[in-house]
Amino acid sequence: MAYAGLLGSVALLIWLALRGVNIVFASLLCSLLVVLTNGLPLAEGMTEYYAFGPLGAFTFTGKFFLLFIAGAIFGRVMGESHAAASIALSLVRKLGAHRALWITTLACGLLTYGGVVVFVVIFAMYPLGLKLLQEADIPKRLFCAALALGSGTFTLTALPGTPSIHNVIAASALGTDLFAGFWLGLLGGGLMFASGIWYLERQRVIAAERGEHFTAGPRDRITDIEDSAYPHWAVACLPLALVLLTIILPRVIILALPAGSIDSGDGIMALLRFANSQPIVWPSIALVAGSLLAALLFPFVRSHALHVMGDGAEDAILPVINTAAVIGFGGVVTHTAGFSQFTSIMLDSGLPPLLSTFTSVSLVSAITGSASGGLQIFMQTMAPAYIEMGMDPQVLHRVSTMASGGFDSLPHCGAIVAMLTITGLSHREAYRDVGVITVVIPVLSTLAVMLVASLV
Repeated sequence: MAYAGLLGSVALLIWLALRGVNIVFASLLCSLLVVLTNGLPLAEGMTEYYAFGPLGAFTFTGKFFLLFIAGAIFGRVMGESHAAASIALSLVRKLGAHRALWITTLACGLLTYGGVVVFVVIFAMYPLGLKLLQEADIPKRLFCAALALGSGTFTLTALPGTPSIHNVIAASALGTDLFAGFWLGLLGGGLMFASGIWYLERQRVIAAERGEHFTAGPRDRITDIEDSAYPHWAVACLPLALVLLTIILPRVIILALPAGSIDSGDGIMALLRFANSQPIVWPSIALVAGSLLAALLFPFVRSHALHVMGDGAEDAILPVINTAAVIGFGGVVTHTAGFSQFTSIMLDSGLPPLLSTFTSVSLVSAITGSASGGLQIFMQTMAPAYIEMGMDPQVLHRVSTMASGGFDSLPHCGAIVAMLTITGLSHREAYRDVGVITVVIPVLSTLAVMLVASLV
């Protein structure tokens, strides 16, 4: 009964998401099903595990609320100032409108590899992407898939050196560094990028043959004005450049400094320590700084900047609540006896260590709907046993990190829900392409890397 309830609740959540049922209601219903079928205390299950536990909905909201707000404000200001449209039109003129999906993927990849949080990338790229899509007449569903490819695949889990939370979790737990499994990471990242771009371009051609066109959503704001009225593209890039430099420069400076120098002194050194110790607050500060600079630079928003920023803050509410609701469901699941027993079953399965690692991380990430959550649980509960089996920590680092970024992206994944909410698309409209990009391709790429690792 307990196992049936656990698996049935995950299947039900996925089915409800695909049917377009409100994700907050769906997560509450499925969490209640888990509580009742697994004998969890009702009050504690719904108010503690779901709401305030380590993977609780409001734990997530409290942790990321500032980041969501700052990201939404920046996206709204860049959109209403026409700065995003100016950048998009400049890229179209230089590279061609038909390269819109390449532009989106590479821009997102550069942002995430530089350490910009996925949610920030989505907010920052969306207003720019709308104008790209309009110029190229590409369906929004493919833009959503391009966003997912650039921000949630090869730069997030595969490429060595990425400062993503997944890479940091593995490095901290295994005592490796962010470049662990260097050649395996390059291979996996290359496979994900090449396969993803091939799929997107193929779908773009098919969509054109079918007569599909770009259709703006009810909340999308795309204003057509005279070309001379747009900000110059170089000026339009300044707020975005400020955000990126504010986030990335402290990390670059610290890498260039002699070892140990960062721990001494006040002033600039203290600021550098703060910047590198705050993965949420510092990017939020960067986004606010970018928003203020945009409000000063562009006359379209200067006279009513506070109202535009207020509207941007309101834009963040729905994405953060929807995402938190799915995270809360994962928080309930991790407290079940079945989830605990799964750890023992996998360790005693007799599977080759690499395959057992892949299966363990994939299933935990799939059940929780979170790559970072699944990887954190794996590293805390199972990774030491695999090291004792004789696995190379470098290989374990890269394979487990890549594996976490596959089945986590099922329809109930919090990041997927946030992206669809931000872009105004339903699972029915966009998830097929997003699923291929974020589940099928990463899983196949990880299996290929595992095959290479087993032969070396």
